[in-house]
Amino acid sequence: MKKGILPQQAIADLIGQGRIKAPDMGGDGHPPQVQPASLDLRLGSKAYRLRASFLPGEGRRVMDALPDIRMHEVDLSGGAVLETGCVYLVPLQESLSLPKDIGAAANPKSSTGRLDVFTRVIYDGATRFDALPNGYQGPLYVEIAPRTFSILVRPGDRLVQMRFRQGNLDVLTTQTVSLDLNGFDDSGIVGWRARRHAGLVDIAKVGGHKARDYWEPLYADGGQLVLDPEEFYILASKEAVSIPADQAAEMAPIATEIGEFRAHYAGFFDPGFGEAAAGGEGSRAVLEVRGRDVPFLMRHGQPVAKLIFEAMHEKPATLYGAQGSNYQKQSLRLSKHFII
Repeated sequence: MKKGILPQQAIADLIGQGRIKAPDMGGDGHPPQVQPASLDLRLGSKAYRLRASFLPGEGRRVMDALPDIRMHEVDLSGGAVLETGCVYLVPLQESLSLPKDIGAAANPKSSTGRLDVFTRVIYDGATRFDALPNGYQGPLYVEIAPRTFSILVRPGDRLVQMRFRQGNLDVLTTQTVSLDLNGFDDSGIVGWRARRHAGLVDIAKVGGHKARDYWEPLYADGGQLVLDPEEFYILASKEAVSIPADQAAEMAPIATEIGEFRAHYAGFFDPGFGEAAAGGEGSRAVLEVRGRDVPFLMRHGQPVAKLIFEAMHEKPATLYGAQGSNYQKQSLRLSKHFII
């Protein structure tokens, strides 16, 4: 059996076969849901405010577990605010009826991670987050916990994405990436720190928010930067990242013991990211970093993360960025919602 991450044409086949189900799939006026190696998942029409995160557990449906921790229901149909410090559960529009040899994994979209919005996908019978077993059949839900900015969401908004894999995870290679604190242009800016008590971010408004109202620019004296506990930072890798057409990658922390910080990477890299043939030469990995416990000194070139490369089942019909992208050829880049 051939292994690997399914490309967009195979995902489209799953949709056509009814293996991935949702109302108005691909015909809702939004940009295409199907990416080169993943599927964007859409919020449904309601959210449940929770008193705690949870997993339903083996043999138990999410909706059966919900009464134990549900506080109240929020109608998203006209737009609703999900507030910082709160945990919400939102049924997704998509559901699955996967073949027995295909499983799935979920991750925040790049823009979601750069807003410091913590998301995890759960499903009926789940004993862990974001990882669906081969042959899963049933609904999907996303847990949403805004950490820094409250967000305005509506049905159809896309905060998470899903990959589909035939066979087990087969790691081809890994690449360590390190921190760039020398800056990327004449401004001298090496990163951004989120402002506390900033305004609301409307998920639907791309380029609709002034960056300086939400972010403070950072400068590194001598290639060093101190991270403060519980502050959120956007930084970037020193190395350029390039994902070949026949591979996909995911970013993960090197190790939790390397320092007093935590990076929650929105980690899928599609085939073609950073590739010269797709107009992405020189693209960097953007790092979403949160300080913890005590102030911690970061230095230029310090290893902070690793890329895990996996084979595609076959090359996608379209490479990342070939039809336009917010993050191809990026250096230090805030989410698409902000303008500098």
